[in-house]
Amino acid sequence: MAPAHSNGAPEDVLIVEDDPIIAIDFEDRLLGFGVAGVRTVGSVTKALEAIAKRTPDFALLDVELIRETSFAIAERLVALKVPFVFVTGYGAEARIPPALAGQPRLQKPCSSDALEAALQARGAA
Repeated sequence: MAPAHSNGAPEDVLIVEDDPIIAIDFEDRLLGFGVAGVRTVGSVTKALEAIAKRTPDFALLDVELIRETSFAIAERLVALKVPFVFVTGYGAEARIPPALAGQPRLQKPCSSDALEAALQARGAA
């Protein structure tokens, strides 16, 4: 199970989102749920660098980034056994590789309840 803050929230969450407004919204809500620290990046390269510097306890991955997808990040997180959730505005139409298709997904825009449930369920898988 991922390290947790005293309230059950993870210490460090990585948000991979190319839309700054959505990223700020996620960050604000995560901090409101008691997450100790949130890091936000907008590209695969920056995400992999952030993971190499410090492995997060949990991650939110926008599926479709500008001109790239977050699947390489997802594969790295799977290898490190870091729980994560795909976030997509494409719903069921999002083309996720079979090896990653079983990962949890949130539909954008997502409710605070859905986001909090994903956060709380991270260690239960």
